[in-house]
Amino acid sequence: MIEKIASIDQCDLYELPNAWGEKVYTYITTTPQTREICNDPRCLGIDYTDKLQQACGNTLKALSNEDKITLQEKETIVFNILRGGLNFGLRDALAQAFGWNAHSSSFISAQRRRRADNPDEWEITEGDYHKLYLKPTSSIVFGDVVATGTSLEHALDILIHEAEQTGCTIKNMIFFTIGGIKTEAILARTAKRLTSLFPDFEGIHVVYIEGRFIVPDHNTPLTIKLTGTDLVRRDAVMAPEFIASQYENPCYPIERCTIYDAGSRAFLISEYAEDVLEYWQQNLELAEQGMTFTQLVNERFPEIDATRYADTDLKALSIAQIEFFSQYI
Repeated sequence: MIEKIASIDQCDLYELPNAWGEKVYTYITTTPQTREICNDPRCLGIDYTDKLQQACGNTLKALSNEDKITLQEKETIVFNILRGGLNFGLRDALAQAFGWNAHSSSFISAQRRRRADNPDEWEITEGDYHKLYLKPTSSIVFGDVVATGTSLEHALDILIHEAEQTGCTIKNMIFFTIGGIKTEAILARTAKRLTSLFPDFEGIHVVYIEGRFIVPDHNTPLTIKLTGTDLVRRDAVMAPEFIASQYENPCYPIERCTIYDAGSRAFLISEYAEDVLEYWQQNLELAEQGMTFTQLVNERFPEIDATRYADTDLKALSIAQIEFFSQYI
C-alpha cells in the first residue's frame, strides 16, 4: 500500500497511492525523533518541538532530493496556524534543510471548540487574528495536527482569500501533519480550488508524520476515546518502522493518542500533563476492574503481537505513568 522512496539522515520517506487527483501527493515520513514524539508522551516542551523541527527539516531535504518538491527561498512562506502549527518549527526546518535565511512567515489564529448545540460538530473561536504576507508567486509550507480539519479549513479559506485580494499566485503547498484522512479530503478540495484560480498551480504535498491515523467516532470499539480529537493506531496506515517501534516500550501501543494536545504539549505543560494523567488513571481503574495489558493492546492496536510483551502488568504500568506526569501538575 505504501512504497519507500527515500532514506536520508535517518529519515525514511514513503509514498501513498494517489486517491485524490493528480495535484495531491501524499507521503508518510518516519524518523527517530517523530517515533519518540508519537510513541512517548514524556517527550514534551522544548525537547518535543526541537525534535519535531529536526524531523521536518530532514523530511524537506528528502523530498527535495527526490525531486518531489521545488522551493525557492524568496518565494517560500511559512504559514503558521496558531498555536499548533508553531510546534513544527518550519521556519527553522527550512533553514536546516537548505541553509536559507530570507524566507518569510505568516500567522493566523484558528482555535476550535465543540458546538454547544451539537458536541459532535466543531466551530472556530479566536479566529480573528492574522498577519498574512504573500509574494507575487508563493510556495506555502505549513503544518498542523488534524483530526476534524476545522482549523485547517478556516486557515486555508483566509489564505486563499488573501491571495485573491492581493493578486498573488500560490504555486504549491507542502503540509506536515500528525493527522487523519480528513486532511487529504480538505486539501484535495483546496487543490481543485487553487487549480481553478491559478493555472500554473503545481499541487499540494501532504506529509503524514509516522502514519495516517484514525479519528475515533462513537462506533470505534475503544473503551477510552475522545471522539473528534484522538488520533489512534487501530486500523491506521503507518510506517513499518513506527509499527516495529511499538515493541520498545509496553506503554507505546496503548497510549490514548499519538500526540494528545499538540499546543499544550509545547506551551502549557501542566495542562498537557493533566490530559495524559487522566488517561492513565482511567487505565488504572480498568486494571483494578480486571482488564489485562494484553486485552488493552488487542483493543487499541490489534494489528501487533501482544504476546511479545511477556507478562506486562497494566496496573504497574499505569502507576508508573501516573507518578511521572504528576510532577508537572
